[in-house]
Amino acid sequence: MVLTSACDHGPVVPTTPLVIILQTVQQTALQTFGTFKFDPKFYVDLSLKYDLPTVEKAFNGLPRTKNGSVSVSDLNGFLNKYLNGANVDLEYVEPVDFVVDPEGFLPNVAHPGVRSWALEVHSLWKNLSRKVSGRVLKNPELHTLLPLKYPVIIPGSRFQEVYYWDSYWVIRGLLVSKMYETAKGIVLNLIDLIDTYGYVLNGARAYYTNRSQPPLLSSMVIEVYKRTNDVDLVKKALPALIKEHKFWNSGIHNVTIEDCHGAIHNLSRYYAMWNQPRPESFTIDIETANKLKDDCEKERLYRELASTAETGWDFSTRWMKNTSDLTTLSTTTILPVDLNAYILKMELDISFLANVVGDNNHALEFAKASELRKKAMNIVFWDENKGQWFDYWLNASFNHKDVYKFDASHQNQDIFASNFIPLWLQLFNTDKTLVNKVAQSLESSGLVHAAGIATSLRNSSEQWDFPNGWAPIQHMIVEGLVKSGSKEARSLAKEIAIKWIRTNYVAYKKSKAMHEKYDVSKCGEFGGGGEYVPQTGFGWSNGVVLAFLEEFGWAEDLSPYCQ
Repeated sequence: MVLTSACDHGPVVPTTPLVIILQTVQQTALQTFGTFKFDPKFYVDLSLKYDLPTVEKAFNGLPRTKNGSVSVSDLNGFLNKYLNGANVDLEYVEPVDFVVDPEGFLPNVAHPGVRSWALEVHSLWKNLSRKVSGRVLKNPELHTLLPLKYPVIIPGSRFQEVYYWDSYWVIRGLLVSKMYETAKGIVLNLIDLIDTYGYVLNGARAYYTNRSQPPLLSSMVIEVYKRTNDVDLVKKALPALIKEHKFWNSGIHNVTIEDCHGAIHNLSRYYAMWNQPRPESFTIDIETANKLKDDCEKERLYRELASTAETGWDFSTRWMKNTSDLTTLSTTTILPVDLNAYILKMELDISFLANVVGDNNHALEFAKASELRKKAMNIVFWDENKGQWFDYWLNASFNHKDVYKFDASHQNQDIFASNFIPLWLQLFNTDKTLVNKVAQSLESSGLVHAAGIATSLRNSSEQWDFPNGWAPIQHMIVEGLVKSGSKEARSLAKEIAIKWIRTNYVAYKKSKAMHEKYDVSKCGEFGGGGEYVPQTGFGWSNGVVLAFLEEFGWAEDLSPYCQ
């Protein structure tokens, strides 16, 4: 079922009664306990000990003061009696394919100290391995965690569920670790989500059904297939990938553009099916929206907040009209370079996978689709003089049913790491002249720092802005440079990878943890900013470090650690 609003005619996927009561508990907890160590996600990850009507009755029956607040003792009593912590939804499970020192693990990492550290990172897969508990499988209506069939690797810390695009780099690391069965299980879980919802959710929680995340499932299937030659997995994945492709290329996600020669092109955008505060950030979003007076403007902002979460870049000045005001988020009116690069790669991947199973019709269909998208990206995003692809801003009044007239002045000429993501794709990185131009542009962009590539040049206190660097960004750009075959590009790639490995190593030695993000302006420092405290674990950081060590090896000492 999809709902609409009088303010906003975009679709809304209704949430569950369970999520509604838990976000109400979240609001009450903030009022009772205050902001000290308050994480709103904690409350919507709780599960019920009894059926929903019983819990609702108990919650509504709590003694309240005139202003509606509940005492600390009464609220704690309710939480302890009627709710379980999120930790009971998942159980530790030993990965079936984990080996302490796998045969053939990182043969080019010769230095004993670096190899020892790499094995410690490898061992973190064991720490992060979980399976959905029997109580979730038996009574899914009492839990926001979704009942996935196969064991999972969680990112870490507050993120106690599978996340969509995180999973690609988790899988890249698992494959380095020779953990093929675990990697395959993650893919099968995501395929099940498509079979159930029509798309992969942002994360495996009931409150994430209103949006997806950067679509990288086809890339996961390709990587697993390259290591295992598992044709049965390809056969199972192909219908789901075709369904996902339709999700991103129809309705609210599709934008039709007419270029200056009258030719028609189709590109995609992020657009969450939501117009309320995000349940996992309910109290935060309400506080943000209270800066606006008009209810329809608040609904618009809630959709933009959820749509920005769908990008994976939550949050960044990349999505704001006014870079100092989060209420000016306008993600739904932006055609993002990286999203369209991911969908172009999906088209290439589907064509390849269709060939694997002898499906010539789909192989030709998606090969053609990839060529059309490449052409559209070159027209709408590419700037020949600057050697970058730039996001494109639509008019705020744009209706997805309209044909949009291209205007080159609507390119966002600000520099973000996403401007270089298309280099990750074979259709672009096989052109050495293009690669060298983009590499030179990257070197002079101001994004490359002492410890890696920053996401932006602007320090806004948002976590997807300077000085933070993120593992996925480093990996895609480095891998694109490497695959080009250009000596100059590989040299730049190696330089960036060494910086990233070094800062991960130094931070690990200091904190005994891998981090979600890093401060690229200082070697060995983890990043900050955003809605929540810095997290450790950490799935995609582990995966990228292992992938870099596999690609480049390591012979020398990491001391002196920071240079």
